[in-house]
Amino acid sequence: MKRITTIASVVCALSASFFALAQPKSVKIDVTAEKAGAEPTHFIPIVGNWIVTRDGAKNVLMVDGRQWKRGDPSGGLADKARAIYGAKHEDFIDNVKAFAYFPYAIAQGVDDFRNGEISMRFQMVEGALDSCAGILFNVKPNGDYLTVRFNGKEDNLVLWTFNKGTRKFVKKGAEDMPLQRKEWYAMKIAVQGTKLEGYLNGKKLLDYTLPEPVTGKVGVWSKTDSVSLFDDFTVVPQ
Repeated sequence: MKRITTIASVVCALSASFFALAQPKSVKIDVTAEKAGAEPTHFIPIVGNWIVTRDGAKNVLMVDGRQWKRGDPSGGLADKARAIYGAKHEDFIDNVKAFAYFPYAIAQGVDDFRNGEISMRFQMVEGALDSCAGILFNVKPNGDYLTVRFNGKEDNLVLWTFNKGTRKFVKKGAEDMPLQRKEWYAMKIAVQGTKLEGYLNGKKLLDYTLPEPVTGKVGVWSKTDSVSLFDDFTVVPQ
């Protein structure tokens, strides 16, 4: 009886270990340990002015659109694009310039997100034209991408596609949710094959079937003169 109990215990322990190994490993990308006032290294700025700033006692990521005029790629774009996509970086650069009105930065450490969840906290600080924060995903070597974003001027969560230099509205969230400036909120997307869901503060607002499965890099997104903060950017692949 004792031997049977021992074997059962071993089996249970092995099963628990296998289950633990089988669980998706979350990847948290933040700028907590980076230098305030400097350009981030855990996120690669592609368009716009992205810096590390202080929020209370913590470092967070900020897109600063206060100097925005016509939308310019970030400094050192060629080197950054080469670091991300190697020999294919020229196509990427051409497409980036086609919609440089929309600042974004690519997260380091996630090479190819296909299925799972991406979540973050965001705060809208300023913006005369826009007050936006979004999750960037499905970023292709040619610069095409998808984004689920919240716009504080419109109070809505919306899925947009950027394809070959053309920005296109895809789907709006089920209801508007007015949010206050200078307060932290949560955003999340869940992807399974072609199924996409979008959440704001834990409430599902978006449910959409994409034309093809997601595959590509991820990051954070904004628009024109928005000044927004980002924190706790977490990817849980499946």
